[in-house]
Amino acid sequence: MLSFTPSTSANTTPLRIDGLSVQIAGTRVLTDISFTVSAGQCVGLIGENGSGKSTLLQAVHGSLPTGATTAGHIDTGTSRIGLLHQQAPSAPDETVARALERAVAEQRRVLVDLDSASDPYDADAYAAALDRAEQLDVWGTDARIAATLVGLGLSRVAPDTPTGELSGGEQARLSLARLLLNRPDILLLDEPTNHLDDAATDYLVSILSEWKGPVLFASHDRAFLDEVASSLVDLDPAPTQAGTVGGVTRYTGNYSDYLIARREVRDRWERQFRDEQAELKRLRAGVRDSHTVGHPGAAPRTEGRIAKKFYGDRNAKVVSRRVSDSRSRLEKLEETQVRRPTEELTFAGLTAGGRVREPADGPVVVASRLSVDGRLAPVSLTLNGTGKLLVTGPNGSGKSTLLSVLAGVLPQDAGTLTVAGVRTGYLTQEVTLPDPQDRGPGRTVERTYRDLVGDDVAEQVPLSTFGLIHPRDESRRLAELSPGMRRRVTLAVLLADPPEVLLLDEPDNHLSLALVTALEKAIPEYPGAVVVASHDRWLRQRWAGERLAL
Repeated sequence: MLSFTPSTSANTTPLRIDGLSVQIAGTRVLTDISFTVSAGQCVGLIGENGSGKSTLLQAVHGSLPTGATTAGHIDTGTSRIGLLHQQAPSAPDETVARALERAVAEQRRVLVDLDSASDPYDADAYAAALDRAEQLDVWGTDARIAATLVGLGLSRVAPDTPTGELSGGEQARLSLARLLLNRPDILLLDEPTNHLDDAATDYLVSILSEWKGPVLFASHDRAFLDEVASSLVDLDPAPTQAGTVGGVTRYTGNYSDYLIARREVRDRWERQFRDEQAELKRLRAGVRDSHTVGHPGAAPRTEGRIAKKFYGDRNAKVVSRRVSDSRSRLEKLEETQVRRPTEELTFAGLTAGGRVREPADGPVVVASRLSVDGRLAPVSLTLNGTGKLLVTGPNGSGKSTLLSVLAGVLPQDAGTLTVAGVRTGYLTQEVTLPDPQDRGPGRTVERTYRDLVGDDVAEQVPLSTFGLIHPRDESRRLAELSPGMRRRVTLAVLLADPPEVLLLDEPDNHLSLALVTALEKAIPEYPGAVVVASHDRWLRQRWAGERLAL
């Protein structure tokens, strides 16, 4: 059972995780996780999709799904913990103003308590109320609300707007605003930059740089990790002893430092495993061979009875000592040997599912003064059969709207669009798999893939083709998967029959760092046309194709 040790001390007590293990729906998600996050420290969680980053944050927050079984101990150091979920719940009829007021309710209450504790005969009560008011900076609450709305790009949203009328990106940024305004002592963030443009990301970086308490976050944003993380905790399998699983590897420095260090750790692990297996083979052979001394079949140097006994006794002692030494070394190495390095998923590429039809000569997509009222200002573009286009712009500039129009899922209000006899494939910003409950509560990953691509395609291009889903996860229920793993299934469905025009809206959302990097490397080699909409600074800095700034 998971145990917690809360404390009333704010900001200064570290977050300690000791031997944490979590099992959900019969699947072990985390095993024997231990590390500490000190006050004022920002620690980034990294690892493959499904490695348990979101689960770890939920465990610290105390919001694991019903039925989860846990073990270990979490010392939170405070009872005020705030978590930004990947998929934040919202009340559709609650106004923006009301949502923000709920976030600062603690600060409003503390200010009232301070006023009521002004009795000169109760100095202790007044001192305690004043200390708490100073911790929360209750006098700056209104200014902080205004600054947060500006910083996260929400200042133009009317306060009386129901949250249900906000776009998905606006709802995500409102959730982040509420969390920051609530000023929890321990801050937990799950993919905080998914819906942030450059200005909003810069604002979040500035806030985190001054945060007094421990900050633990999971992110796919490599530039953000570089700027914010003081150290990284890798939840992918660590080089532990054979027969044991779990544990983490902690890396000091930022993401760029991690890339170098992780490769070195992996190389050492593989080399140590190879050397230990060779030594085990030699020692096992040595135990067998140690039963014989000298040359088998050779007679003693004398036939005397006394000599025979002397040599026999000596040989017995030598054999016993050798066998004992060999067995001792063998037993010690068998106990301490590292386990076999886990097989890492390798993305097979954008065309693993088949060939893309030869591109036609000339443009395949032509848009002229294309616009959508209130969502996309007039834009024109021309894309040839092998063109690579990066669409950039701040939140609300219409990146997703443009891709939706190009994909044919949203009609334009003005302008013209010509798609010259090619198929388009569209990876939307959020996971678009059907609700697993609508397809039966027991629907597996493999069954979902087969239903969506068809039995014939699934036979020719099985899910294992892409290196996106580990074979052991194909039989899991879709409902059990993390958003990142469900997005991997969505990508596999899209690539089962690669289209001539590939539209990728924020392709780094929810996906692991390794997969995002592999996906980006594969884009220039795609034989068809590719349009990418992204705010990811790492991708933009390395983009070699054409650009369209909205």
